[in-house]
Amino acid sequence: MREIEVFIDTEEIAEFFFQELIRRGYLPTEAEVEDLADITFEYLLEKCIIDEEIDE
Repeated sequence: MREIEVFIDTEEIAEFFFQELIRRGYLPTEAEVEDLADITFEYLLEKCIIDEEIDE
């Protein structure tokens, strides 16, 4: 299997969720969409879809 590099930005995920929730009639808080972004990131890690690299 071929490996590719993918960069996941939780701030970008949060913005995406915010816009999608607004479009669907919800009014989420900033904290709620940040939580959703973190949960999404953790889900991708747990399913081994991504690997976390920590910048030093």
